[in-house]
Amino acid sequence: MLLFFALISSCQHPKKETAGYSEAFKPVFDKVNLLFATNEVERGLYYLDSSMSRINSPNIDDKFRTLGFHYVYWKKTKKDNKKALLYADSMLMLANKSVTQKQYVSNYVEANMAIGDAYFSMQQFNNAYHHYFEGFRVGKNNLNNRALSDYSYRMGMILYKMGHYKLAAGYFKESYKLCSPTSDRFADFYRQQEVLDNIGLSFKHNNEPDSADFYFDKALDYINENTERFKNRPGMIAIAKGVVYGNKAEVLILKGKDNEAVDMLQKSIAINLRKGNDNSDAELAEIKLAQLYFDHNETDKLLTLLKDLKLQFDSVKNEDAEADWNKVMSKYYQRKKDFPKSLAYLQTYNILKDSSANKLNLLKESNINEQLANFEKQYQIDNLKNSNKIQGEFLYVAAICVMMAFAIIFLIFRNWRRSKHDVEIVNDLNKQVNLQKASLEKTLEELKISSLEKDRILRAVAHDLRNPIGGIASLTLAMEDDDFTPEQKELICLIKETSNNSLELINEILEVTDNGTTKVKKELVDVNSLLARSVELLRFKAAEKEQHIELELLKYPEEILINRERIWRVISNLISNAIKFSNKGGVINIGINELENDVEIFIKDHGIGIPEKMKPMIFNMFTEAKRSGTAGEKSFGLGLSICRQIVENHGGKIWFESKPGEGTTFFIKLPKPASGKTTRSKNQRTKVLTT
Repeated sequence: MLLFFALISSCQHPKKETAGYSEAFKPVFDKVNLLFATNEVERGLYYLDSSMSRINSPNIDDKFRTLGFHYVYWKKTKKDNKKALLYADSMLMLANKSVTQKQYVSNYVEANMAIGDAYFSMQQFNNAYHHYFEGFRVGKNNLNNRALSDYSYRMGMILYKMGHYKLAAGYFKESYKLCSPTSDRFADFYRQQEVLDNIGLSFKHNNEPDSADFYFDKALDYINENTERFKNRPGMIAIAKGVVYGNKAEVLILKGKDNEAVDMLQKSIAINLRKGNDNSDAELAEIKLAQLYFDHNETDKLLTLLKDLKLQFDSVKNEDAEADWNKVMSKYYQRKKDFPKSLAYLQTYNILKDSSANKLNLLKESNINEQLANFEKQYQIDNLKNSNKIQGEFLYVAAICVMMAFAIIFLIFRNWRRSKHDVEIVNDLNKQVNLQKASLEKTLEELKISSLEKDRILRAVAHDLRNPIGGIASLTLAMEDDDFTPEQKELICLIKETSNNSLELINEILEVTDNGTTKVKKELVDVNSLLARSVELLRFKAAEKEQHIELELLKYPEEILINRERIWRVISNLISNAIKFSNKGGVINIGINELENDVEIFIKDHGIGIPEKMKPMIFNMFTEAKRSGTAGEKSFGLGLSICRQIVENHGGKIWFESKPGEGTTFFIKLPKPASGKTTRSKNQRTKVLTT
């Protein structure tokens, strides 16, 4: 397991050079630091607050470290990043009040790293990168190797999360090299062993098991060499070993040394499953051990371990471990040929993995190199602005000093030369912008071509799949009358239902791709007739759920220029949805409003409505905002996307109004032909009741 910012570095760890603390605060600091290290965090925080109230005139470092302890409490123990961010902001404000340069650099860098960590945990990556860069900039300008080590550590962690393992290993090595010692020797030791372990993990994921094994052994040797030095911290030493044991076990598995891997995993689990230790890491190690039991067909051990692990999830949430638990359960029931249970566990695994993937995609979408480059450029621009401002002030002073005429001429000449140079720089930048613009235009054109190619491939694949899947559906119909067991009939029914659903999905995919490429052929169509025909075709479907359709038509015929088949598809889809999401015996209202330049069709149901969180996604292609109907009807999430494409291709507009539990109304607005304006009164309708 990778400990992402789990141990706060010395620039964020409560312990730092104590020379800046007051004599009254130093013993308080030592005791609180020890309580934090032994997992008695809340006791330590209570002691800190009560002690600070008794210290007269605490200095800036005393106050800063007090805020730092609170930050660690909310960030690490409570995992409340918003509350932690408030303390980090207070740390930054206090850092700006520092009285010496050394104090300012140390506190300013630490505060920015703390703010960056809080923003990163809240997935606000741009803000996080900004504060990491700010800490790095001040540390670099003041030759603070510890600050540079902290920065390299974070860059390594981010690149690891993004999957750039080789680059991550490079940053971790640089952090290891730059990590200068502080007065807290244990914090230095713990950071170094963690970085060695992270280098090993990076090599493991980069398919370099030998290099990974080397660094894991190096981390264990380093821990063992320092165990005697820190014998007053046995719990933290044990946690560190437990994490490395679990990671090394994965390399042993890759090398085929399963027996050694089992021994390592059992040692890791025994350590980190204890109260107060790294329980999440223990759960991940248990998953690895369960996989080994499964591979070696040790069923009794496997089931016992999986049962215990399931109980652990109730107290220690671990989404990755829970996902892999479902995967192992699925494989177990697949081996037992209990396919329905295997499928259920596999579906749960996919849902949990999709959730983790969505979170990771947010990080991968943030271009860290581009962000840091932008910050560097902005910093240079700000420096140039400040430099130009200072130069202007000097020129102004020189202009009013008549006695310094020669000096003024010299300054004017110098400023002219610099301005000329700035113009050249601006011209160069303008050329670069033009080149980037051309590159972007080319990229957009390539994306357009790629999109067309994607549609072509999607149509070809969907078309080729339709015939074999249709054949499967037909075969299941032929098998229904054969003499099968109830379990076999249930499986045949499942195949039939899945085949029909797949055919429906393929047809909708073909419709999506066809809408984007086929030219729309339009004709004048009576909207009354079109709507009445659509309702007539679907009235039997509504009757199955004992629903009533009330249809209100215009009093006079009104023709609009449309593609009859496609607009009929839109209306039928919306009516089908109203039937699907209305309760048994419900009423569906359908009608037409005549506007000055448009015709507005509405389909209103009184069903379950659309939840607020789904509304922004309702028209998206392959949307996740899809639900089963009130009678369990299947939904693929393509229908409304197709409807919007069709309506917009006709120059119209589609939207909806909905309240959960009260129903939904969809509106379609289509333009009248240019010569179709009438002077008759608006909204004249006839009412038809269809059941």
